[in-house]
Formats: sequence, structure tokens, C-alpha cells
Amino acid sequence: MKLFITGIGTDVGKTIAAAIVTEALNADYWKPIQAGDLEESDSHKIKKYLSNGTTVIHANSYAFKTPASPHLAAELDDIVVNLSDIKEPQTANHLVIEGAGGIYVPLNDNDTIANLIKPDYKVIVVSRHYLGSINHTLLTVEALKHRGITIAGIIFNGDENAASESIILKKTGLAMIGRIENEPYFDQNVIADYADSFREALLNL
Repeated sequence: MKLFITGIGTDVGKTIAAAIVTEALNADYWKPIQAGDLEESDSHKIKKYLSNGTTVIHANSYAFKTPASPHLAAELDDIVVNLSDIKEPQTANHLVIEGAGGIYVPLNDNDTIANLIKPDYKVIVVSRHYLGSINHTLLTVEALKHRGITIAGIIFNGDENAASESIILKKTGLAMIGRIENEPYFDQNVIADYADSFREALLNL
């Protein structure tokens, strides 16, 4: 199974969600494009969060110095992102792929994160509650469906907002895989606890 983790925007909790999903499935992890924080990248964070001995963390296809949209970060590094250079790692294991920002974050003049999602991927949408997040979530789901992309479900991140969650699930027809609470911190034990609670839903995707 190949699961692509995307969000309704930036800073909504994709990396924490990716860590939980990776740990739950003992999957491999791959972030095709990293922009900024190269010494403490999302791949570094995932490695710190995991406690299983199975996961292989695969190298980024592109790693840019500047924390910015990939198209700009690439330009500042005098590089042009080429989709043909983004090669999915070969593995017999489950694979969790983490995007960057939302699905229409630009990679170059023509391509966006959505172009990284292959037909055999199932997408998990990470949604965090804030004013406007219902709209952003519905737009993300609609854009994925318009492109014929399979959506596995939604992970809500943050304190429960029953009214928002209810209308999002009703309008999208998607299942909620789980919720990540506003924890005071995340470490291997917290991630493992969430992995245990998410595992059954993930295995049934």
C-alpha cells in the first residue's frame, strides 16, 4: 500500500500524521521534496519519532536550502524541479509519501504537488481546525476528486470541533481515520500510542 499524506495547507500537522501512519504500518517513508531545515528536516523528525525497526527512510529527490514554496526554493538554489528526476523508491514494504504544503503548491512553472500523486497512491488528507479550514478542506478534496485521485480518508489534527468535522465528513463522504489531539509534546511513546489506535483503520484502507 502506498499512502500519500497531504494537508489543506502548511503547518497543519502532515509530518506528525505521517509519523503515526508510518509507525502503525511499519512502513517505509519518503519525502520527495524538502525545502529548508535541512539539518532538522521532516525525514530527521520522522526518524526520531519512530520506534519500529523496520522502516527505511528514503532520501529526498530534491532538498533545497530555503524554507519556501518548492518552485522558489529551487530557483534560489539555481535548480529547476523536473518530475522525471523524482523517482519513487523501490520497496516491498508499505510506503508513506509526504507532500509539501497543499496539493497545489508549485514545483515549477507547470507542475504542483498534485503531479507527484500516482494512480496507485491513496491520499490521506490532514485537516486542522481554524477559521476557513472547512473551505480549505472541501476545496482540497474536490481538487483531488476532480483529478481522479483516490482519497483514503481524513485525519483531523487538533482539538475536536464536532460541527466542522461533521459537515466536512458529510459533504465529502470520506471516513475519518482518526484525530491527533493537541498534545503537549510528541515523542516515540506518543507516536506509538496513536499508531496503535490508527492501525486498524489504516489496514482496512
